[in-house]
Amino acid sequence: MNIQIILNDTHHNKNFRDLINEPVTALRGVSEQQADALREAFGIHTIAELASLRAVKLARAIRVMADAETDPIGDVAKEKLLDDAVEMTFPASDPLSVDAGITRIEVPPEKVDASSDHQHATAIEAHNEETVGTRALGPGGDKKAGEA
Repeated sequence: MNIQIILNDTHHNKNFRDLINEPVTALRGVSEQQADALREAFGIHTIAELASLRAVKLARAIRVMADAETDPIGDVAKEKLLDDAVEMTFPASDPLSVDAGITRIEVPPEKVDASSDHQHATAIEAHNEETVGTRALGPGGDKKAGEA
């Protein structure tokens, strides 16, 4: 650690044993006004006293434990259920399922004309012609265009 980045210039040549007895203003960024406020509020004069302050120790302990704490088991379960529900609704939203190594999409034979033969219109017309004997009439009772 480069000690010079955390200390004011006048304290760069001191060792750690000496630094703990220096005033808190030896720390870079701590002004005289802030040092006075620490002295009035907590009776802090030195770096050692600041480091030993009970409130600072408790705050650091809470920070360490917060970083180590895992989510409550109930929250984890809810998150998993929500993820599973979204995956069932939108399977392609999962990047792994999008890149699953599929190289060709098979189309069943009965669906080949699906884009041009909406709802099997050709098959229905053929069935009607077979049953009735004529093709369906267009508007006005005429045969559809293109038919003789």
